[in-house]
Amino acid sequence: MGLTIRRGTLAALALSPVLAAIVLPPVAMAAAPAPVSTAATTNAEDARLMALFRDDAAREDALSPMSALRRTGRGNPAVFAQGFTAGRMAASRASIDRSLAALARIDRSKLSAERQISYDVFKWSRLDDRQFLAAPLDKLMLDRPMNHFYGLQSSFPGEFKVGGAARYDSIADYRHNILYLRAFPKVIDNAIVRWRDGERNGILDTRLTVTNMIAQIDGILAQSPADNPLYTPLETFPAGTSAADQAAMRKQWTAAIEGDVRPAYRKLRTFLHDEYLPKARAEVGLSAMKGGDALYRALIRSNTTLDMTPDAIHRLGLSEVARIQHEMEAVKNELGYSGPLKDFFEVIRTDPKYHPKTREELADGFVEVGKAVDAQIPRFFSRVPKARLQIEPYPPYSEKYEAGGSYDQGSPDGKRPGTFHYNTYDLPSRFLTGITTLYLHEGIPGHHFQISLAQEDTALPDFQRFGGNTAFVEGWALYAETLGYEMGFYKDPMQHWGTLDDEMLRAMRLVVDTGLHSKGWSREQAIDYMLANSGMGKSDATAEVERYIAIPGQALSYKLGSLTIQRLRKKAEAELGPRFDIRAFHEQVLGSGALPLPILETKIDRWIAAQKG
Repeated sequence: MGLTIRRGTLAALALSPVLAAIVLPPVAMAAAPAPVSTAATTNAEDARLMALFRDDAAREDALSPMSALRRTGRGNPAVFAQGFTAGRMAASRASIDRSLAALARIDRSKLSAERQISYDVFKWSRLDDRQFLAAPLDKLMLDRPMNHFYGLQSSFPGEFKVGGAARYDSIADYRHNILYLRAFPKVIDNAIVRWRDGERNGILDTRLTVTNMIAQIDGILAQSPADNPLYTPLETFPAGTSAADQAAMRKQWTAAIEGDVRPAYRKLRTFLHDEYLPKARAEVGLSAMKGGDALYRALIRSNTTLDMTPDAIHRLGLSEVARIQHEMEAVKNELGYSGPLKDFFEVIRTDPKYHPKTREELADGFVEVGKAVDAQIPRFFSRVPKARLQIEPYPPYSEKYEAGGSYDQGSPDGKRPGTFHYNTYDLPSRFLTGITTLYLHEGIPGHHFQISLAQEDTALPDFQRFGGNTAFVEGWALYAETLGYEMGFYKDPMQHWGTLDDEMLRAMRLVVDTGLHSKGWSREQAIDYMLANSGMGKSDATAEVERYIAIPGQALSYKLGSLTIQRLRKKAEAELGPRFDIRAFHEQVLGSGALPLPILETKIDRWIAAQKG
């Protein structure tokens, strides 16, 4: 199971809190504000609150041209060029302070029920962002500007390919987007300044992460124009583009790639390899970095929206691992194996019948499951997204460094589809058993439903449409996997094993992430733990552990979010009895965007009370 909110998707979530404040630059030359929702309000206080949200959204779009690009297809390249600067963080800090001061002047008790939710979500998210923009956490973030999971070095080509965030509807769009290509070297220069500042401050990233970034850059530099996503806009121009304009743009676009983008990649590669790598820390956990303990606790709260200690999460993980292993014993027997579970893990890893023989076998499996899921959706959901879902493998240049699957959201108007990416690298390490659960998580009704329904709902303020928190987003996707039981898919012991194996992954994450960052575990110790307690392949286990090293705390959100949603559903079923409607429950969970878990619980409690009359 992969990192499901990808680079370049849901910027306020994927980059928050770690990178949104540093990748997306200061306000000096502001982008035009993106269109903001104009939801109907019921009273004057609601109207004041919505005006505050519109003002905040306009300032955020000005501060974050890449966020604007992802939502609207346009942004401000001149502001982009100021990425990774202290000025960007100062501007963000000032903007948040302005919004929080305005929020304090709103009388929450006079708001409608939906706007009270908006008030609470906005306050939570802005306070969460604010803590990473102030000492001591700000330097811990700014001085480690990229990593191999959330890094501009790997996401940039995908943003500007055809089908990415940038639009290419007219030759004017090409002229606008080429300014981003030309600004790319400046952003890289800014990032190098930040890394050097970290060297002086004793804030250093891991050798592992730096080595992986270098390998990513090598893969990008090795691409021919035919393989380079940045060349795709030259393959077909918009209808009506003159031959002269096409010829001129081909020349300018190629010059920007070869004269600006590729030299910047080479410069970054040289810096990382020759200067930064020798100084990077060998220890992989945050506890080994100056200020790392405080940062990890902040990241736990930000990612999970819960106040839990690393020790409490570690203990919960050990408990969940034991519970799931008990269920695995029964399914193992159904699959015809009577030996010890730990031996069956090796059987799962090595027996060819559990692994795809070709890339096409994986692709066909996901398409087949998708059709079966579509037939079940009316039983569980009263609303479905306008955006369709497409299924694609990762590109060859990045698949080695990706996890098992991920999701890229479509456009808010539903015209650009959402994309479920699956990994075909090292086929013997991929599993046929995981096809159903991976599709339910990444596609329908997991990320595609949750993200698309939110961003397509123009009645919501923009931060509820496009923002969110990892615990809700990933918790929903893991909860969506459990719907496979009610849909009948896990009557097949192969697929039943697959969903238990993936649930085991999420339970192990609680153990391993806290082990790495608060208990001094090594990379090898973490990989060995995952191999000893599941049937996952070594390639997947390695990619997972290296992900936890790069983005501490994020992997905790899946299990903690899912357990919360499952608990709330059981509570609603118990209190409502025959009046419980699963479609209405799902609408309540999804109908306000991605909520911090305590706010979601308050909403569900209020809904249960209303249903009871």
